Amino acid sequence: MISLKINKQSYQVDADPDMPLLWVIRDIIGLTGTKYGCGVAQCGACVVHLNGEAVRSCVTKLRRVADQEVVTIEGLSANNDHPLQLAWNEANVPQCGYCHSGQLMSAAVLLMENPAPTDEDIDNAMSGNLCRCGTYLRVRKAIHLAAAMQKKEGGAK
Repeated sequence: MISLKINKQSYQVDADPDMPLLWVIRDIIGLTGTKYGCGVAQCGACVVHLNGEAVRSCVTKLRRVADQEVVTIEGLSANNDHPLQLAWNEANVPQCGYCHSGQLMSAAVLLMENPAPTDEDIDNAMSGNLCRCGTYLRVRKAIHLAAAMQKKEGGAK
């Protein structure tokens, strides 16, 4: 049994320690917001937070996350009211929406580390997240919007 903490809830998982975290999250825990995109850490659809850092859950082994803090898209906010989620809606970012849980999780780390990013900062931070629909300009706009919302609220969520 491996102890996990996902979205502030504790779990005991009986699985191969080499199983990718993505499959633990989706198939064992039942949280399906984190998506499978490529399986080789190239697209960013599977990004989650591990102790506040963005990681690709498709290649992160279960053994690595034992007794660590994992946050998935479901844990980003209790009521889908994280400034990024609000900004994503306001800027009409999603088209097909498949990549956006990973996009949001990467953007959340960016704003935690840099509450007032430039276009270049955003482009660099988000370069590992692929969007088949090409919504990159709307993603950038939404991140700027979320940064402004957070500043108005007095800091990152």
